[in-house]
Amino acid sequence: MKKHKIIVVGSGRLGATIATKMSEFGHDVIIIDSDPDSFRKLNDSFSGYEQIGDGTDLTVLENANIKGVDTVVLTTDNDNTNIFIAHVCFYLYDIPNIYVRLTDNDKGTLFENTTIKPIYPFKLSLSAFLDMVGEQK
Repeated sequence: MKKHKIIVVGSGRLGATIATKMSEFGHDVIIIDSDPDSFRKLNDSFSGYEQIGDGTDLTVLENANIKGVDTVVLTTDNDNTNIFIAHVCFYLYDIPNIYVRLTDNDKGTLFENTTIKPIYPFKLSLSAFLDMVGEQK
């Protein structure tokens, strides 16, 4: 398995869980959040790096070695912040794998003609529920 270099922006429940799982899989992970208390959500098994800072700040991204990563996961609680950082990663840094958490399903159209992949918690939850009750088509 290839070892990936991953940046996760946003250390809420989703971001902290993704960062922990990716580090458990042996990948190099840096998680960024402006609130130092948010890192408490990371599991004890997290073996990556924590960086305090604003993910919209290019200096913060460059200090996290954005130019050397192949995957960025954006999980802040603000769609517009996630969209902005995704476009920065795509257009300025040419990151090949970008995943973006969005609460508004309609905003995914902003990624047309890019390789940016939206994550919709609502759709994932609905799909999981329908699978559980056997109604998925």
